[in-house]
Amino acid sequence: MRTDIAFASDGVTLRGWLYRPDATAARVPAIVMAHGFSATKEMDLPSFAEMFCKAGFTVLLYDHRNLGSSDGEPRGEIDPWAQIRGYRDAVTYAQTLPGIDPARIGVWGSSYSGGHVIVVGAIDRRVKCVVAQVPLIDGYANVQRQVRADVIPLLQAQFDADRAARFRGEPPAMIPVVAEKEGAPGFFQTDDCRKYFLSFGNRAPNWRNLITLRSVEMATEYNPGSYIARISPTPLLMAVGLGDTLAVADIALDAYDRARPPKRLVALDCNHFDPYSGPLFEPNVTPQRDWFVEHLKP
Repeated sequence: MRTDIAFASDGVTLRGWLYRPDATAARVPAIVMAHGFSATKEMDLPSFAEMFCKAGFTVLLYDHRNLGSSDGEPRGEIDPWAQIRGYRDAVTYAQTLPGIDPARIGVWGSSYSGGHVIVVGAIDRRVKCVVAQVPLIDGYANVQRQVRADVIPLLQAQFDADRAARFRGEPPAMIPVVAEKEGAPGFFQTDDCRKYFLSFGNRAPNWRNLITLRSVEMATEYNPGSYIARISPTPLLMAVGLGDTLAVADIALDAYDRARPPKRLVALDCNHFDPYSGPLFEPNVTPQRDWFVEHLKP
């Protein structure tokens, strides 16, 4: 059964869905989930939540602040540390819900949020299991892979100009999340990004193809991989697309090597978006479900 939920985080209301398994007399473990960079809960995540719910978990799936159905201004602002605090507030909220065992909470994140759950798993010992799917590990290293070296100073100049404008009281500069056609403005320029984000249409009515430029600057400063060795003894599963050029695969694999046991790697022969749906969904989600079962269900 799915119901609407809302909870407070840093002075704003975050909204999402709560999936509960069939009625049971015992308290059940819970999984907290959120999507990646700019994405909203409707974008393929219900399939994951339903799979986990069928395995006996209550699942809390929500939108990050400033995005989707959640509150927060400016709209389209993606602050990784504010989103991490949102995860931790979601854990707190989940622990208060009837029928949930507050000592058995797991976190799941994908892409940008895959990096978030690495941080949350490292710093919040209430979390007892972590699944990071195609996770961002190092924002600046990713930019170095995806942006020509001679363009990076131009990008930095845009950040500086935006900061000066905001200091003067002007609104933050905005850019599209994805270029709607080749050569058009957009943070993500690749065909797989364009295909994924623009394919949802009315299925994700609250997604907007617009973010603050400051969100990009914060992404280049974000290095969740520096926390990965601190997750242990909390169990960590990482799912990596070996052909991923967005959350770059070899950077993720290097980070996995730095993680301490207990850990598991699920390596998939795919790009960044293939694990969300289609033929790779089952090979991807099944070991994730089994990892949560192994470590959250006695």
